[in-house]
This record gives sequence, C-alpha cells and structure tokens, in this order.
Amino acid sequence: MRKLFFFGLAAFAGMACLPGHISTKQTQLVVAPQYEGDPRLEALVRFFQKGACPAWRYARTFLEAADRYALDWRLLPSISFIESTGGKAAPNNNLFGWDSGRAQFRSARAGIHEVGYRLAYSALYRDKDTDGILATYNPNAEYAAKVKSVMRSIAPRE
Repeated sequence: MRKLFFFGLAAFAGMACLPGHISTKQTQLVVAPQYEGDPRLEALVRFFQKGACPAWRYARTFLEAADRYALDWRLLPSISFIESTGGKAAPNNNLFGWDSGRAQFRSARAGIHEVGYRLAYSALYRDKDTDGILATYNPNAEYAAKVKSVMRSIAPRE
C-alpha cells in the first residue's frame, strides 16, 4: 500500500511539472547583474576586509540592493558599518540595527534587501534623498555625519 501511495504521489508530482501544466501567464526571467570587474564591488570588499568585517561577503548583495532600490551604493554598507561594525555585532542577521536592533532576518542577505526595500518604498523614507533618509533613520544630527564619513571612506563620490 505504501509503495502504491508513494508511486502515485511521485507520478502526480511529475505530472505537475510537465510543460502542459504550467500556467499560461507569462513569467519574466530576472537575470542577476554581473558585478565582476565593477569598481564598486572591489571598493566594498576592500573597505570591509580592511576592517576585518564579515560584511565583505555581502558586497555583491549590497550592490544588488542599491541598484534594485535606486539607493546610493555606499549607503547600506555604511549604515551596516556604523550599526554593527560591518557584521561583527549583528544578532539575528540584523546588520543595520533595524527596529532598534529588534528586527530578525532569515539571513544577512535577506536583511540587506529588506532594509533596502524599506528605504526605497516605505512611506517614512520614500522619495527622500540620502540626507532625508539618514535624518529619518536616526534623527541624531551626528549620525548622518558619521554615515556620510564612512560613505566617503568607501569611495569619495557616488
């Protein structure tokens, strides 16, 4: 009986994967950007490795999020450096101290994309430039200056 049930389940799963069973809605193939040779990637890796920060492993993800959400490519890495020393102190994969450090992400990469998405589309941050984003992120006047200083140490200009 078990064999019969298993065989039937396997056959059903196989049929569900046949081309004739695919939805007629068009699907869009999303191609991940290639960052090999991108000077931004090299700058981020170099910056984080210089400080022995684990976030160097996520340099490509920082760029993907910045490009996807139209953020300055140095912003998310700089906030992560200020908030968690580039991942040295990032409980629950929270590189950004998001939600006063209470936010939990399933991975550091997921956290990077979630925070990037929020900075781009949340009503609190939407349509703001980098200064406006930073003023909302942390209203302490010194905070924006610290983040922008790190941004300049990653690369002098956008």
